[in-house]
Amino acid sequence: SGKGRLRGGGSGYLAYALIDIVVDHVFPVLEHIGDRLEDLEASILDDPTQEDLSGLHVIKRDLLVLRKSMWPTRDLLRSRLLIDSPLIGEQTQVYLRDAADHATVAVDIIETYREMVASLNDLYLTRISIRMNEIMKVLTTIATIFIPLSFIAGLYGMNFNTAASPLNMPELDWYWGYPAALMLMAAVAGGLLIYFWRKRWF
Repeated sequence: SGKGRLRGGGSGYLAYALIDIVVDHVFPVLEHIGDRLEDLEASILDDPTQEDLSGLHVIKRDLLVLRKSMWPTRDLLRSRLLIDSPLIGEQTQVYLRDAADHATVAVDIIETYREMVASLNDLYLTRISIRMNEIMKVLTTIATIFIPLSFIAGLYGMNFNTAASPLNMPELDWYWGYPAALMLMAAVAGGLLIYFWRKRWF
């Protein structure tokens, strides 16, 4: 029956049939893109990677190709030049309006997916920024802990002669001087860790 319609419908119906094939084949592609976007969203929310960003760029490029194809197709199906053509019968015009509706739906889906790509790109950048902030927070915490420890180690590393003056670090001659210095360092580090923990910095 399809071949009979093509033979009996004339050039107008042939034009509709070709356009309808193009429009109908877009929807499986869009469905596949939608599935890819869902997978990318889950991956970005869980643990964003460079592959996710590359995947977004590929989808963005694919949507641009579809957009360049479907926008002219939709505009053509809506144009008065096609509707008012004497080569197109009344029944074929009904088919063309139906194809125009399908093309409009396809264009709307494309635009929706383009917005999703932009949103996922922003989400990716946000997640990466949060990860970098967490790394910087850890590094800053470690550096902050080691600043007083370095000061204590540097202070007792000056090696003043205790025999020259009783004020020249008498702790160096203490029996428990070295363990006391280590305990002081541990106490400072532990105190800072408790402070940071209470501030919810890690």
